[in-house]
Amino acid sequence: MICIAIANQKGGVGKTTTAINVGTALAATGMRVLLLDLDPQGNASTGLGIGRAARDQHSTYDLLVGSASLDEVAIPTKVPRLDIVPATQDLSGAEIELIEFEARTHRLDAALARHAPARWDVVLIDCPPSLGLLTINAMVAAHALLVPLQCEFFALEGLSQLLSTIDRIRSRFNPGLSILGVALTMYDRRNRLTDQVADDVRAVLGKVVFDTVIPRNVRLSEAPSHGMPALIYDYRCAGSEAYIALAREVIERLPKLRKAA
Repeated sequence: MICIAIANQKGGVGKTTTAINVGTALAATGMRVLLLDLDPQGNASTGLGIGRAARDQHSTYDLLVGSASLDEVAIPTKVPRLDIVPATQDLSGAEIELIEFEARTHRLDAALARHAPARWDVVLIDCPPSLGLLTINAMVAAHALLVPLQCEFFALEGLSQLLSTIDRIRSRFNPGLSILGVALTMYDRRNRLTDQVADDVRAVLGKVVFDTVIPRNVRLSEAPSHGMPALIYDYRCAGSEAYIALAREVIERLPKLRKAA
């Protein structure tokens, strides 16, 4: 079972959209995928049509505090072979509560380790827009990171901060943590700054950056309000086609993670 955290401390860069649509694309290839919604806002849960009643039964909060196992909190979505552990507002206070636990940075890792790995092939963790204890738990549990990066100037500053955090996680908690790739999102060909940012990121990070670029697309924004991935809402739109291409690149990079897992 390969665990991939989708992380960037900057909000609004497309983490949840990436988690939902890459997860859907991987499931469409026959993989059994689990999406862990670790954001208190619960946007991934909403985007997959998980109602409040289903979330109130069990959530990622229960998993972190140890009141329920992974098998108990995971529920199916409308997408075949794609399950989710939904999030609730309880996660907002989890960072404070976890301070009192022993090995508080390893709560998620321990919860995943207690689960028999045969049920899912890939676990995707949708992280909150911060570098707090929830995101650290995700990085400690993950084999690799997928980093969505919005094509704008301030995103570059946030990337350097994220890379520093990754280095600290490697040195203290998870030496095997790697970067699966950086996905350029919200690309607008009409904006020259977009091209400049994309060129700068590729110049600095090289092959770590995925070839696929996710464009700004209205259908990607509309899909969550209908409780479904864009790949199902409109699989022919430019955004869906881009995420299908990104999923292909992710699949090409998985063999290296399987060796490390």
